[in-house]
Amino acid sequence: MTPDLSSATSVDPSSITVTDESAVKRAVRAAMLGNAMEWFDFGVFAYLAATLGRVFFPGASTSAQLIFTFGTFAAAFLVRPLGGMFFGPLGDRIGRKKVLATTMIMMSLSTFGMGLIPSYTVIGVFAPVLLIALRMLQGFSTGGEYGGATTFIAEYAPDKRRGYFGSFLEFGTLIGYIAAAGLVTIIQLSVTQDSLDSWAWRIPFLIGGPLGMVGLYLRLRLEETPAFQAMEATKAAAPESDGEPATARLRDTVRGQWRPMLLCIGLVLVFNVTDYMLLSYMPTYLSSTLGYDEVHSLVVIIVVMVLMMFGLTRLGSLSDRVGRKPLLLGSCAGFVVLSLPAFLLVKQGSLVAVFLGLAILGALLMVLLAVMPSTLPALFPTGVRYGALAIGFNVSVSLFGGTTPLVTESLQSYFDSDLVAPYYLMLAGVIGFVSVWLIRESANKPLPGSAPAVATEQEKHELVSAGR
Repeated sequence: MTPDLSSATSVDPSSITVTDESAVKRAVRAAMLGNAMEWFDFGVFAYLAATLGRVFFPGASTSAQLIFTFGTFAAAFLVRPLGGMFFGPLGDRIGRKKVLATTMIMMSLSTFGMGLIPSYTVIGVFAPVLLIALRMLQGFSTGGEYGGATTFIAEYAPDKRRGYFGSFLEFGTLIGYIAAAGLVTIIQLSVTQDSLDSWAWRIPFLIGGPLGMVGLYLRLRLEETPAFQAMEATKAAAPESDGEPATARLRDTVRGQWRPMLLCIGLVLVFNVTDYMLLSYMPTYLSSTLGYDEVHSLVVIIVVMVLMMFGLTRLGSLSDRVGRKPLLLGSCAGFVVLSLPAFLLVKQGSLVAVFLGLAILGALLMVLLAVMPSTLPALFPTGVRYGALAIGFNVSVSLFGGTTPLVTESLQSYFDSDLVAPYYLMLAGVIGFVSVWLIRESANKPLPGSAPAVATEQEKHELVSAGR
């Protein structure tokens, strides 16, 4: 249960962690770059959906190509819960740093491998089979990425600034998406469609390999989080529990954390449905459903994402002052009320209307991006935080988030309606609102199972004095 500092019970001075700001910043950079790498990979795949459909499914209709490509996109999410179940408890057992280094290697190698796959015209059906296999390997590795990255930052950050530092993780998300969209746009403007289909589509995937090695280098230079080190020190004094089988640990985690895991699934549902809808699917929606030029669609999305970046850390800081719940409740309610008007603006077709519609959705998503990285880790205690968060997060992403492009495209084709997307967002907003309402406020409180973490010796002295 999360300690409540407002009650000011006795505080043991030796248990309080005084954070090293330079170490916190290094941890944030390493986690942020890994997140940027993950979303660069996923962004490239989404933004090249039409091209990949022509390369790997040349015999299908345009609509079927998109469905097949987004089906391949969704394939990675089928195995993400397995990755979460494997890497999450492993991160609670051997450490966050080692697991995050492993997931980085796997992500970068699978992305690089996609750029080497021969086309359908060269090896036939084996081309899409290889593409799906590498996407699933990528999905398995990312199953341990986000839960580990949020845990890493949360356990390094001081309690009163966890929202601020956590918001940088999604700064990395937007960097990855912007880099993917910008690179794809440059390539599309620089080569003909024949060249794009022949060889140029490979360039973004091949770049992903070296980027992953940079992220790996940064992660290997870090120490373990203070919270994990403290937990290991406690274990050393009581080593009898160290031999518990991995399957038993997994079972105990699910049984002991089922309620916060359900809340995590609901929070991640609204977080990821809106994320994938706006940042991954929207360029395809604009070009394939509404008939906009592919390049112009990407440019508008890039502008919206750049504007979102400027607000992330400010909203993260705001959540440290006013709390996580008010901001999250406002965002979820906004999706319920404003999704349909925003899409109707987009449908009007003028550049101003399209931009305004996307800006409304971007502003609502920006709140979720800024606040969720500090909200989700606070649902679970230190001993099972990585595992429980990784499982809950990836189950939700697998069922709802990563399938958003595929489900939306399929439902629009089935109902012959271009307004499926906003109703999907509204439903996600309702589920998110209920989930946020049921969680406890975590701003300015220690993480469950961890001692207080402060930024300075002065804050430590004030905390000890208040507890006497």
